[in-house]
Amino acid sequence: MIEFIKKRKKIIIPVVVILVLVVLFLVFRPGGGEQTGIFQTATIERGDLTATVGATGTVRARQTATLVWQTTGTVDKVNVNIGDEVEAEEVLASISKTSLPQNIIMAEAELVSANQALEEVLDSDTARAQAWIALRAAEDAYEKAYDYREFLNYPVRKTRVDLVKQVTPYGVVDVPKTKTYKVNATEEEIAKAEADLDLKEAQYEDAKRAYNRIAEGPNQDDLVAAQARVDAAQATLDLARLTAPFAGTVTEAFPLPGDQVSAGTVAFRLDNLSSLLVDVELSEVDINTVSVGQPVTLTFDAILGTEYSGQVIKVSQAGTVVNGVVNFTVTVELTDVDEFVKPGMTAAVNIVVKEINDAVLVPNRAVRLVDGDRVVFLMSETGQPEKVEIRLGSSSDTMSVVVGGDLKEGDQIILNPTADLTGSGPPFAQ
Repeated sequence: MIEFIKKRKKIIIPVVVILVLVVLFLVFRPGGGEQTGIFQTATIERGDLTATVGATGTVRARQTATLVWQTTGTVDKVNVNIGDEVEAEEVLASISKTSLPQNIIMAEAELVSANQALEEVLDSDTARAQAWIALRAAEDAYEKAYDYREFLNYPVRKTRVDLVKQVTPYGVVDVPKTKTYKVNATEEEIAKAEADLDLKEAQYEDAKRAYNRIAEGPNQDDLVAAQARVDAAQATLDLARLTAPFAGTVTEAFPLPGDQVSAGTVAFRLDNLSSLLVDVELSEVDINTVSVGQPVTLTFDAILGTEYSGQVIKVSQAGTVVNGVVNFTVTVELTDVDEFVKPGMTAAVNIVVKEINDAVLVPNRAVRLVDGDRVVFLMSETGQPEKVEIRLGSSSDTMSVVVGGDLKEGDQIILNPTADLTGSGPPFAQ
């Protein structure tokens, strides 16, 4: 039995050695199509390329606000929950009136008084009628004073009709008799008339201005002052409640009825989820290829298997330097947002900067950098690698456009050149 096993070992070992040699020959032999020895190859072809610039960024809402309490007190009512959609100026929560500081409680009475004062300024019907009566009276007084002054300065003959008694056949009766006379005023009388005329003229001008003010509407200074009183009182009262500054969705909500809060305590976060943006940082090398309106594709690690669309809406015109690197901010808006995309998510953003058709394309994985030049290795007819320098144009994630070099359609290119061929040159980096 032992002798039989020894004989089998003598047979098996040579067979295994032969099989290994056969496998090695098949793996390393020249030729062999797409898998040539240790090299993987591909055929150079013409095709279309979509050139993109990629970066990552964080989703944010176009409008977002963190609402904090502005005073101390006990929370009375909470009107919304997370996920609720609210309108602008909608009251989200309020503080119990009895727990508020005294100045806020007193503001309610001040608001009533301020509103009354504002209404008096705005209510001009009665005041307009009174101003008209005053204007007419001032005008009449002025005209009489003017006529009297003129009479004193320029005296004329006046005719006066007197009644005198006369005996007639019918008895004694009053008979009209005309008498003409001339008035001569003293300097004192003229001076008094001049002063009275000046006074009546000033009163008349004041009455005209007062009427014009009322006829054209309330005095703007009075109106501003009255409105300021109302606004100040209302602002003080508003400290006791939180309202939505814009229409949106409640994304965070912290208060509960009965909570003791103080100024600065965070209550809600509000986001306008109808418009979501992503800000990305691009290098100075790429920024001049990007412009407003370019299409964008976005993917999220948190949303597998779904690609979203967007477009560039803003490109910064000034760069910022961080650790010696100049970056420019580009803002992208999602155009097909759904309920799965949320503020704070990380997005992979690809901006389509150019569409190129019918160009010679080379796989990026085949390109190497050797002595500062971009090169590829072709599989020659003899089965030996051959180095070729090339110049590249626009690139995508996987392919680049060949714009120069001895590379043509149908060439067999090596996808995985070894270090002994490249001199340990690094792979092509876009």
